Amino acid sequence: LAAAGNCNTGPIQCCNSLESTDTAAASTLLDLLGVAVQGVTGQLGLGCSPISVVGAGSGSACTSQPVCCQNNNVGGLVSIGCLPVEL
Repeated sequence: LAAAGNCNTGPIQCCNSLESTDTAAASTLLDLLGVAVQGVTGQLGLGCSPISVVGAGSGSACTSQPVCCQNNNVGGLVSIGCLPVEL
């Protein structure tokens, strides 16, 4: 797992769910969005929003999966290449 400070591709995201890029559901969703994910490692993050890793306010809480993604917010629906992080 990556450390929270090691996300150099954008803000750490809190995703409602994660989906493997090689599932039928993920392929269908990405086809509808016109996104090709050849060579992408990690998972798809669904329903993601940025979170702060600094401070103890409510904005830093993530009740789902905190992740670091290569390509955030594709089509306003998914983030691509997500790897779990420890907060």
